[in-house]
Amino acid sequence: METLLKQTIGQMLEEKAKQYGDQEAIVYPERNLRYTYQHFFDETTKVAKALLSLGVKKGEHVAVWATNVPEWLTLQFATARIGAVLVTVNTNYQSSELEYLLKQSDSTTLFLIDGFKGTSYVDTVKSLVKAADWISEGKSHIERLPFLKHLIFIGENPQDELMSWEEFISLSADSTDDELKETEISLDPHEVINMQYTSGTTGFPKGVMLTHSNILNNGNMIAHAMKLTNEDRLCIPVPFFHCFGCVLGTLAAFSVGATIVPLVEFNPEAVLKVVETEKCTALHGVPTMFIAELNLSNFKEYDLSTLRTGIMAGSPCPIEVMKKVMNEMGMDEITIAYGQTESSPVITQTRTDDPIERKVNTVGKSLPEVEVKITDPITGKEVPRNNPGELCTRGYHVMKGYYKMPDATNEAIDEDGWLHTGDLAMMDEEGYVQITGRLKDMIIRGGENVYPREIEEFLYTHPDVLDVQVIGVPDEKYGERVAACIQKKEGSTLTEEELLSYCKGKIAKYKIPEYIFFVDEYPMTASGKIQKYKLRKQAESWLEEKQKTVN
Repeated sequence: METLLKQTIGQMLEEKAKQYGDQEAIVYPERNLRYTYQHFFDETTKVAKALLSLGVKKGEHVAVWATNVPEWLTLQFATARIGAVLVTVNTNYQSSELEYLLKQSDSTTLFLIDGFKGTSYVDTVKSLVKAADWISEGKSHIERLPFLKHLIFIGENPQDELMSWEEFISLSADSTDDELKETEISLDPHEVINMQYTSGTTGFPKGVMLTHSNILNNGNMIAHAMKLTNEDRLCIPVPFFHCFGCVLGTLAAFSVGATIVPLVEFNPEAVLKVVETEKCTALHGVPTMFIAELNLSNFKEYDLSTLRTGIMAGSPCPIEVMKKVMNEMGMDEITIAYGQTESSPVITQTRTDDPIERKVNTVGKSLPEVEVKITDPITGKEVPRNNPGELCTRGYHVMKGYYKMPDATNEAIDEDGWLHTGDLAMMDEEGYVQITGRLKDMIIRGGENVYPREIEEFLYTHPDVLDVQVIGVPDEKYGERVAACIQKKEGSTLTEEELLSYCKGKIAKYKIPEYIFFVDEYPMTASGKIQKYKLRKQAESWLEEKQKTVN
């Protein structure tokens, strides 16, 4: 049985540098960059000292708006080493979202790259301030963002108004090793050092406060569930700003001395190429990433024989996709992980030796030192095994709370310390959990409870269906009707009539989609989660157009 680590993230990294000093810690093939554990520890020392010289203090909030660049990693560990709080910024954010995050988080420092997917981060930041607000050397005074003092550019060709990364690093000479050590000694594992904003599908995004103990222990437990060791090489194509990248990826690997091979941006072919050339033994991804990799026309040309394990998570994992990942990518020991940012994030995980039935039908059982119970959403009482209800969890992994949102914190965590996830689930006699949907995603059609996940899994079995999302759309008579948004496989001529015929006699009549929409893509977050609330709005507008055409 794994025991909880009682150390800070900085102490863990220093320990690994002593233990695996000459071993590769980080490899960026696309940048021809390789860090050993000792080299990486030394890099974080420089960045930590530069932050101290900049005036960043323990407990201060430092935001990073960047893709999976190497500097993201050094900032993740350097901020932890001085007790500053790393505020992760979604790479898809636009100006109003960035302004909200910087203001709500009280961030004093912002590190940013040039841009991503057509959005200029520099121009976006400039749009928030007036020219007169800028002060030399990357310092700013912004009326709307009173806490923000430092703007630092990551990358080549920095803007005149921003401090360059090189200028920032040069500040490390102004701090001593003793000053850094003194700061590190003052830290406690239960202090907050990471803040991630929930996607905000309802209301404004909330800043989830996570401690050294929260994310370091969760990463370590995840690594053990995967049977990850210092001999493994983990490819990370998921974004660092999300827990999947920085906890299930980086911290899980580093906690056991493994090597990480990150991609700056996700590209399915680049993933397969990196796995082949770097002989990766593990690969992470959300289902849509694995689908994209499996459906490459030249997929079979890549040698993926070194792959053994990894994690599929972030959204429900289709059974057919999981089977293909195991059979066609050779990932026999792949695991499914389930959780949410508020739980650091993993609550349950399948194990490498679980039979395929467990891997495709459940999200595993709770990690060590994690409590799970299923409760009636109305009464709050625990339900018997194999009965549906809301999944609740308690333990070391539960967040400190939402930043400056005590009411929202009390709503999420009850007085007994149980985090209410808002997810519908069932648990069997052996503790394996099956997620049946979100409380708010459940469709109520004429008094019948319809669980989208169940219908999605059935529709995936059609040979022409690449991906499917089932949603509820408003209806005067039934309250809601079932709609399916289908992505067809390339070259498919699948029709609505053919799909409906496929459903008849196989699933209950009230579960058969009454509306079918064929789509090219889904609205998604930068971390690969499909935004069903946006999909519902799109479907409603499609229905309105359809109605106009009929009339």
